[in-house]
Amino acid sequence: MPQSYDPKTTALLCIDFYNDFLSEGGKLWPMVKTMATELKLLDNLRTIVKTSREAGITVFHVPHHRWEAGDLQNWKNATPYQLSGMERQIFAKGTWGGEFHDDFKVQPGDVVATEHWASSGFPNTDLDIQLKRRGKEKIILVGLLANTCLEATGRIGMELGYHVTLVRDATAARTPEAMHAAMNINGPTYAHAILTTDELVGAMKV
Repeated sequence: MPQSYDPKTTALLCIDFYNDFLSEGGKLWPMVKTMATELKLLDNLRTIVKTSREAGITVFHVPHHRWEAGDLQNWKNATPYQLSGMERQIFAKGTWGGEFHDDFKVQPGDVVATEHWASSGFPNTDLDIQLKRRGKEKIILVGLLANTCLEATGRIGMELGYHVTLVRDATAARTPEAMHAAMNINGPTYAHAILTTDELVGAMKV
């Protein structure tokens, strides 16, 4: 069934567009660089964000928590990913790595959700109420990583009643196996549409 994206009810969720993920010199860029380069990830993200703005689709920034000294102190049940992120100070607050990539800075009319501490952009943040306040029913997920923050945000988004779209070449993962699982095995269990950048852009322009 052809997809359509009414600007009044559609939001683009830009997940973790930090320098540490998307820029040369970023702490996590080396682990996604090969796949990101093959998929032309940055070019596709630029195209999607630009097309969304031109179509009047609201851009939502969905940022991970920016680590600070003392985070997780006295926490129970912190995950290995959280502990590693804190130890390496991934997306550290007040550093270049914890800033949005130069091509994806916040612009007037954008919405910046409160930072998520784990994988999903929904729990313990204001993302759901920010979307609902603006009458958004469809969410398009782009960013990183495909099998962690994207998937977790999409799954909970579906549970909350949103129409979820994934974009095959506007995300990446650590390994081809993880990417395959995210897009071809797990994605169809919760996403309503899994498109390419070209397919999405075409649908936005209808």
